Amino acid sequence: MVLNAVGREIPEEVAGRKLVPFAGAFKTLPCKRKAAPLIKHIGRDDRKLVPSLEEAIRRVGLKDGMTISFHHHLRNGDGVINLVVDTIASMGIKDLRLAQVALFPVHEPIIEHLKNGVITRIEGSINGPVGLYASAGKLKAPVVLRSHGGRTRAVEADDLHVDVAFVGAAMADDYGNCNGMYGPSAFGPISYSMIDALYADHVIVLTDNLVDYPATPLSIDQSRVDYVVEVDSIGDPKGIESGTTKITSSPTRLKIARYVIEVLRHSGLVKDGFSFQAGAGGISLAVVKYLGELLEEEDVIASFAMGGTTRFLVDILEKGRVKKILDAQAFDLASLDSLRNNPNHVEVSAYMYANPHTRGAIVNRVDTGFLGATEVDLDFNVNVNTHSDGMMLHGTGGHSDVAAGSKLTFITVPLYRGRLPIIVDKVTNVTTPGETIDVVVTDAGIAINPRRKDLMEKMEGTGLPIRSIEELYEEAISITGKPEKPEFTDDIIGIIEYRDGSTIDVIRKVKGYEYGG
Repeated sequence: MVLNAVGREIPEEVAGRKLVPFAGAFKTLPCKRKAAPLIKHIGRDDRKLVPSLEEAIRRVGLKDGMTISFHHHLRNGDGVINLVVDTIASMGIKDLRLAQVALFPVHEPIIEHLKNGVITRIEGSINGPVGLYASAGKLKAPVVLRSHGGRTRAVEADDLHVDVAFVGAAMADDYGNCNGMYGPSAFGPISYSMIDALYADHVIVLTDNLVDYPATPLSIDQSRVDYVVEVDSIGDPKGIESGTTKITSSPTRLKIARYVIEVLRHSGLVKDGFSFQAGAGGISLAVVKYLGELLEEEDVIASFAMGGTTRFLVDILEKGRVKKILDAQAFDLASLDSLRNNPNHVEVSAYMYANPHTRGAIVNRVDTGFLGATEVDLDFNVNVNTHSDGMMLHGTGGHSDVAAGSKLTFITVPLYRGRLPIIVDKVTNVTTPGETIDVVVTDAGIAINPRRKDLMEKMEGTGLPIRSIEELYEEAISITGKPEKPEFTDDIIGIIEYRDGSTIDVIRKVKGYEYGG
């Protein structure tokens, strides 16, 4: 075991995978060339449109032990993953590695395929039921959790080699040109499949909106696609607006959003050319709404905002208070309409958005970002992957990417949820290192990372409730009591990769936990 830079014990190897201990947010640098995708030839008379999904899978030669990948843009409305894995199961193929961007409650049927051995390994974010199942330690190898930027890095570096990428497209032609913007199942950007289309050995596009050649705009073009399959439905776009896309109505959480805006007001960052990351989550949505009001009040025009996009960000664009939206994911249908109709609202790849091992990611140009957490500790380390009970229920998303790139990173959390403190002495697992977190904002006050003495000076005399993280912790446990922490076995069920490919933490199985679903 090796102690990494955030004090977590990391084994040298798990299930045949050698681990590189996290050394610091900017310490592990790339040391190899890009992966080399297969070079292929499609003849003049070859046809890519095939009559069934089963036929496409047969033609690409999917075999036991291979890796399949999917995007997550339809979120809890996705119909592609279940359809594809059911078909694969019916063909008798087993022992696959699932390399999706994220799973949602709609993907609960995958559990049966985990039980019967069709899927034995997962390298991708898991939310909800599949996370509960994986937390019981029943997979062949630990789940590997990566950030959005970390996933694109892993694919390009061949740390995550994809044999067959399945791309759900809202519009496609018979030669593979496709996008996510038009059709009955339109969902917006198709950003997270772009890296898979570049590097996977084989790419199959599924669409419920087959159009005449050429389908435009070109999000993924024909030169990257092997086969096209027309299906009844790729999913329900109403599921995009699930979960984290509703603004909070809680007075305490609205107070948190107001505190964020006041810190921003006094930070000196909000001026013409300002840029920000806008995300989902009830508090974050409120922050974006209030930020739009601040831009109006200060007569500031922001240069760009990076989305996950919601109607609150679209409203700022339409009022002329931000010049451009760079968009990797639509969180509601208003965002989809804006992407289709406003030339200043543009699709960008997840690779461009957040890959740390490139000639420059968008997150490096972001002035501020607003992020959530399941736990924050006294060293400002943040957990978003597990709860305090040790259950593996959430993916990383762009959390550690934005934190590393942004000039001013906020964590917005209530002091406690239910009877559990959110500010804790030591997080159950580390997702994002404290060195990249600047401010923790709660309803009970604002803690500034001691590294940011410059920011502390700017907050003097503002009247804001600036407190130490230790004070917030003591107040939290004075209300909730100090909860008992779960006991863990030595079994490692999850690996949390930092965006650079190093291991920032491992997730161990909770003693006595068995999946009851």
